[in-house]
Amino acid sequence: MAEPGRPRTRAAFHDWRGRRPFWGGLLLALGGAEILLTEKASLKVVMHIGMQGLAGYLLPTLMLLLGLLILFNPAQRLFYSIVGVLVSLGSWLTSNLGGFFIGLLLGVVGSCLAFGWLPDQEARVSRRQRRRERARA
Repeated sequence: MAEPGRPRTRAAFHDWRGRRPFWGGLLLALGGAEILLTEKASLKVVMHIGMQGLAGYLLPTLMLLLGLLILFNPAQRLFYSIVGVLVSLGSWLTSNLGGFFIGLLLGVVGSCLAFGWLPDQEARVSRRQRRRERARA
């Protein structure tokens, strides 16, 4: 049996997600987290420690922070996404080839999504809702 407050919570989350570059911030944060996890890999797996040990941890932490900032402060998304792309590309040199390419790609794609997000667009109508409207007409 479903909880009575559950649909309201889902609608509130959907509304919150629609007012910010959700997928861009999430992908950037996941890219940073993935790179941080590959830093903890065993020495047999690690391909490239980096120029300095600190930069290998600093850049993915910054990626994670920028992803969260994009989610919770979307007004500054342009600055955060530009810095996010630069930091993601910098992780190529400092952190196991950008977390074995996965974290690098997640960070670049997430930053590009956040950069291209437009806050004043109308919310998209789902296919299901369009079908219902056509059926009523």
